[in-house]
Amino acid sequence: MPTYTPPLRDMQFVLHEVFKVTDEFKAMPPHAEVDADTINAVLEEAGKFAAGVAFPLNISGDTEGCTLNQQTHEVTTPKGFKEAYAQYVEGGWAALSCDTAYGGQGLPFVMNQCLYEMLNSANQAWTMYPGLSHGAYEALHAHGTDEQKKLYLPKLTSGEWTGTMCLTEPHCGTDLGLLRTKAEPQADGTYKITGNKIFISAGEHNFTSNIVHLVLARLPDAPKGSKGISLFVVPKFKVNADGSLGERNPIYCTGLEHKMGIHGNATAQIAIDGAIGTLVGEPNKGLAAMFVMMNAARLGVGNQSLGLTEVAFQNALAYAKDRIQMRSLSGTKAKDKEADPIIVHPDVRKMLLTAKAYAEGARALQIFCTLLLDKAHSHPDEKVRKDSDELVALLTPIVKAFITDNGHIATNACMQVFGGHGFIKEWGMEQFVRDNRINMIYEGTNTVQSLDLLGRKVLGNNGATLKKFGKLVGQLVAEEGVNEKMAEFINPIAYLGDQMTKFTTEIGFRGFQNPDEVGAAAVDYLRVAGHLVFGYMFARMAQVALREIAAGNTDPFYQAKLQTARFYFAKLFPEVHTLMRTARAGSKVLMDTDAALA
Repeated sequence: MPTYTPPLRDMQFVLHEVFKVTDEFKAMPPHAEVDADTINAVLEEAGKFAAGVAFPLNISGDTEGCTLNQQTHEVTTPKGFKEAYAQYVEGGWAALSCDTAYGGQGLPFVMNQCLYEMLNSANQAWTMYPGLSHGAYEALHAHGTDEQKKLYLPKLTSGEWTGTMCLTEPHCGTDLGLLRTKAEPQADGTYKITGNKIFISAGEHNFTSNIVHLVLARLPDAPKGSKGISLFVVPKFKVNADGSLGERNPIYCTGLEHKMGIHGNATAQIAIDGAIGTLVGEPNKGLAAMFVMMNAARLGVGNQSLGLTEVAFQNALAYAKDRIQMRSLSGTKAKDKEADPIIVHPDVRKMLLTAKAYAEGARALQIFCTLLLDKAHSHPDEKVRKDSDELVALLTPIVKAFITDNGHIATNACMQVFGGHGFIKEWGMEQFVRDNRINMIYEGTNTVQSLDLLGRKVLGNNGATLKKFGKLVGQLVAEEGVNEKMAEFINPIAYLGDQMTKFTTEIGFRGFQNPDEVGAAAVDYLRVAGHLVFGYMFARMAQVALREIAAGNTDPFYQAKLQTARFYFAKLFPEVHTLMRTARAGSKVLMDTDAALA
């Protein structure tokens, strides 16, 4: 059976020593009083809930799955899931970073991110039920009417109700411009929604008395394509003016998907048969409102793979220290045993360090991004808010795609450490691999994220936002460029930072001549950008570790940081050289292949 220990020390290192979040909070009036002791105490309790309540249900929930009653359209979740959610709500976790105006605790987003990392390590399928509610909350908070906010936000904040996002339809996935769900205006200002949705995570369950669906649909006179999409809030049960529940809305779960992983989460097929909803935001501008939810979800999906990478690493490391097999190539290491622990073998260490490095880089990036979100929402300086928002927009596709791709590499590597035992269910490793696999697909496939990064976020503004991140890299290079002990961490990002402008310009110029050039280069480009971002994070972590060691701190934690950073730059970061070469190979070898793909 797998185990899980919340990585509190590493979170505290990134929060307090690398990014000094409490100093940042002092400049944000809503969070000025949040201190390190508060953060640490909250995260310690969050870790107890994740490890003690959610984690024990992970394997059993995967085995049992969800059950749909075809007559009532009700879904029963795995044993213990509903009770765990009740504990989650009772503990106030749903309200952690929500607006105090709606009953939230108003704590920084960065704390909610750390909570959800631990929950995703513990049980991704269970965590998706409350996790989807945050996106619905954010969309309504940003674009809802005063009446909608009054009706729905207090219940979503408390966790009394949960939320979903209903986008995908049977005939279209990412291309939302093709959706057919209809919204007919009614005399009372409401809308009658009719259509079918699929792949709706947490679309039906027995946790709460109501589920708040956010549904994309078309008005009768809507223009074709994505410019004709509107967003509606369609509750499972209609809500009376006083907040009490009214009659059942005809929005039903008609089937559950049979999936590779996340079996404990109800991935629902939803039939909407004249359900009553209200418009969120302006007519035909539903994507603007939905993107608030989608971007929150994309950051959340990256966090799912961070969580799985961490728990897979922990278990693979423990197994590698215990499992004996063969002798070390450089001589016997465990003389009192028949064979050496497999952790002595170089490639086993490579697999373990790959997972460790990808977890620690992802954690730093996630905390960096959610700190930017806190600045974008709460900083009094408009320029700081704007710059932070732009950087989050740039980094969101990297968080979603780079971290989930790395999660695939890492969980597979950790399963490999177990050998044949990794392929067996009771060790838990194969579930981490299966559960992670969806993260590369939903909320926009990783190829779509790559096109978003290169086409919209970089070329779309002529690299202006990329240059802003480049300035952060340049500042660190200028600060540490003459420090010989930092050279192994600074030189690689300084080189790549210089190369990125030329690389981006070259791909962009080709793309103006032939748009397929952007499509051919995008996935490789995102991975190069991901390594630049991770390299910056590891250089900052190494900077702190070296300073602590120079000051006489003998805590082995800091040596471990340096060793992980050295591994990352020596064994993982050099991938950028191959990626830039393959990106430059162009589209012809892909598109001039009709004979090969006949």
